Amino acid sequence: MKVIRRFLGRTASAEGVTSHSTSTEPPVPERDVYVVGDIHGRLDLLERLLEAIDADLTKRAIESPQLVFVGDYIDRGEQSAEVLRRLRELEMAHGDNVVCLMGNHERMMLDFIENPPRYGPRWLRNGGLQTLASFFVSAAGVGETVAPEVFINLAGELRDRIGKDLEAWVRHRPLIWNSGTLWVVHAGVDPATPMPEQNAKALLWGHGDFLKSGRADGQWVAHGHTIMEHASAENQRISVDTGAVYTSRLTAALVRQNGSVSFIST
Repeated sequence: MKVIRRFLGRTASAEGVTSHSTSTEPPVPERDVYVVGDIHGRLDLLERLLEAIDADLTKRAIESPQLVFVGDYIDRGEQSAEVLRRLRELEMAHGDNVVCLMGNHERMMLDFIENPPRYGPRWLRNGGLQTLASFFVSAAGVGETVAPEVFINLAGELRDRIGKDLEAWVRHRPLIWNSGTLWVVHAGVDPATPMPEQNAKALLWGHGDFLKSGRADGQWVAHGHTIMEHASAENQRISVDTGAVYTSRLTAALVRQNGSVSFIST
């Protein structure tokens, strides 16, 4: 992914880029990294952010950036299916230069497919209806107390509409990514546990102490999941979820090899 414009075919301004000072021990990845927050079915915002990233990397003469997405590509937003397909396309086109992590909403969808009666109510409460609709699966009138067969039929139809290739791609999303002293996860980590030993629950759903204290080992964690009014880089955390589906602001953090952190928002 030497230049993102190769798959955009468009130009864009770099408006919305703001700098943020980091701590005395800044994150130091092995290469420049753009970390993109929760998309939640907003394909329009994703395309605009890719344009802004393209303009930013051109302006800064960044030759080979890493692009890492923190998960939660689906649910609540009307273009969830399109977002999944677009991200898979990016990864297939640019290999290891694009990394798409799994979020808890992708996990909820997979849980629903695997055990529809048990996990259907939870997923539909949390935005699954929009994802079903984006795959042209109608769940009109479906509530939490319907017969198990209703959820089983919905899951079967969804699986057919997703297709084997896209479903396999979602299933194989990693939970964590690392470069130098920068780690990227979806939701959070246990600040007292070494990064290689973090468990899946904390990575996907968060940890009670994550937003309360920083780490003592010099490692920085970039994450989404928790909506912030403004993206920030402090206390060994880089928070990039600015609530795209609610605020129409999708944010990426640029973490550079020199330790600087800046933000781009749609």
